[in-house]
Amino acid sequence: MKHNPGFEQLVDSLRPKVNEISIDTLLNWQDASTPHHLVDCREQDEWQSDRLPGAAYLGRGVMERDVETLYPNKDSVLVLYCGGGYRSVLAAHNLEQMGYTQVHSLIGGRREWMARSLPMEA
Repeated sequence: MKHNPGFEQLVDSLRPKVNEISIDTLLNWQDASTPHHLVDCREQDEWQSDRLPGAAYLGRGVMERDVETLYPNKDSVLVLYCGGGYRSVLAAHNLEQMGYTQVHSLIGGRREWMARSLPMEA
């Protein structure tokens, strides 16, 4: 997907400031039962269409408002994903600003997951 240049510039400026993990790392965490919360931060219609297995929904529009209710422990390991790894960078940055210490953005998001033919939930 082609994004507007200002949006890409904003995300690129924040990307070095957030922790990003690869799908391989996430899969290794899942295989090893490493504690983490997988959080889908896409729009609600995207979530309703499909999602990564085991993901919880917390859309970008309400993330900062509702995150402390769903994940009150600011040391919780949160893995955020979106369609391609852009919105999740923005969300990760904001959660870090709110004091969350173990927030990760999934590189490539849903598009990379699908490109690898990994399972999805509907």
